Amino acid sequence: MTPVLFLRGFFIVVLASMLWVTSWATVGQSLFAFIEGPVARDRWFIATLFDAYWGFLTFYVWVAYKETSPLARILWLVGILLLGNIAMAVYCLIQLFRVSPSTPLVDVLVRRSRA
Repeated sequence: MTPVLFLRGFFIVVLASMLWVTSWATVGQSLFAFIEGPVARDRWFIATLFDAYWGFLTFYVWVAYKETSPLARILWLVGILLLGNIAMAVYCLIQLFRVSPSTPLVDVLVRRSRA
């Protein structure tokens, strides 16, 4: 199995599991009701949010490097900050399906000039 095929499978699993768990959680409890509860003052909840959003912004640095359009950069930033790993998996899948399965990973990871 090539690295591109492995990563396609991996990010399909990430996307599917995040869509499932987000749907499951939404059916059980409103996000706003959860945040308004005592959990909003819980130190581990706050630490986890910091960890998640710093991770989202770290990933976004790569997206900003890859994307040459200011509009695309802004839209991906908003998507990543609002949807987290769902948007990140979609971005990775877009990148991975733009190349053939035998493409070296360096061609997925680096920016290519758009002519």
